[in-house]
Amino acid sequence: MRRITWLLALLLLTLAAANALAADKTRDRYRWTDAQGVVHFDDVLSDAAIQAGYDVVNGNGMRLRHVARPMTAEEAKAEEKIQAQKKAADKVAADQARDDAQLLAAYPTEQMLSEAHQAQLAMIDQYIQATQISLQSQEKSLTDNLTHAADLERTGKPVPANLRAQIESLRANIEKQKAYIVAKQQEKVDNAAKFDAELAHYRQISDKPATKP
Repeated sequence: MRRITWLLALLLLTLAAANALAADKTRDRYRWTDAQGVVHFDDVLSDAAIQAGYDVVNGNGMRLRHVARPMTAEEAKAEEKIQAQKKAADKVAADQARDDAQLLAAYPTEQMLSEAHQAQLAMIDQYIQATQISLQSQEKSLTDNLTHAADLERTGKPVPANLRAQIESLRANIEKQKAYIVAKQQEKVDNAAKFDAELAHYRQISDKPATKP
């Protein structure tokens, strides 16, 4: 009877030891390396491990996850800057992708895009031509008024105030129209360059394979 009791007690001790060993193997531990390169294993997360950065490992020493050390104020500021730059770059890329999709949807073919470009340049030409016609008319009126004023002065007659006002108004309008023509001519040059770049970009994105959802 005593032998059976002893064997039963031994069996219980063996089971308890096995359970303790199994529990120890499944329990997470903390592994970290100090400034001297010494690796430490702790059952309790210490301040030194937190400050150095640590691995959470299982009972077999396999890493489950890594927890980085706290960043300094300078590192946190640098990381914030990096994240802000990344966010800005992501937004630029997203906006470009949206614009590309809209461009391809609006102009299914390269010919349609080219025709739209030419139509816009032709409209600028029309504005320039219409202003040039008006300019010629204003310049003729100015010449006529200046001739009339000169004739009055040669004969000793005073130049009426309304004639002087017309001359000044015509001169001002002529300068404005000349400036407008120069601006439109530059606008045409700028748009032509922009359209060339847009057409080149269109060719690039239209050759890309469709992105799978």
